Amino acid sequence: MPYVSAEAKPPDLNGGRILRIIAGSARGRRFDAPKGMDTRPTLDRVKESVFGMLQFEIADSSVLDLFSGSGNLGLEAASRGAKKVVCNDRNRDCAEQIQANAKLLGLADKVQVFSKDFAVCLADLARSGEKFDFVFLDAPYRDGTAEKAAEEIFSRGLLHPNGRVILEHATELPPHVNETLGRAIETRRYGACAVTIYQSAAVAS
Repeated sequence: MPYVSAEAKPPDLNGGRILRIIAGSARGRRFDAPKGMDTRPTLDRVKESVFGMLQFEIADSSVLDLFSGSGNLGLEAASRGAKKVVCNDRNRDCAEQIQANAKLLGLADKVQVFSKDFAVCLADLARSGEKFDFVFLDAPYRDGTAEKAAEEIFSRGLLHPNGRVILEHATELPPHVNETLGRAIETRRYGACAVTIYQSAAVAS
């Protein structure tokens, strides 16, 4: 069975399979979600709220979009001035579409794309000494993948000292991350979906 980066939602929730960049150098530009894939792109209203929280910090930051799917979050970060964005999705078709979208939007020089299992990707990034200011986790809601990824990120030291993990989840399924590794500092709810922001336990305590 092919890997999917998140659970399906009805296609009309985000204007069909066509996505758009909200702000920055590619503002208003539209791009495709992977055709035929059961990805669940983050809704515009959620994306706009999340980046509204980060608007004064995203410029010149380093960003990891670990379950990238359509590249929706990573490409938005690149458009808004992030200096480096790593997008990963285990499904090769998704990764190829992200690469094509980055080129289409004029962001290819900032965006690095991998197609790896999330645990392999994190191990490789840690081995190469990478650190990030923001990590987006938009994984399947019900299988605990996002929580596992968050714990791995903290345990491998993949964040800069004030770095944050932004974890999207179902409102009815609040995430449970080992508090000795990461602490939730804020949760925002948007109907059926929510976003919880984590920092390293050492910083948040």
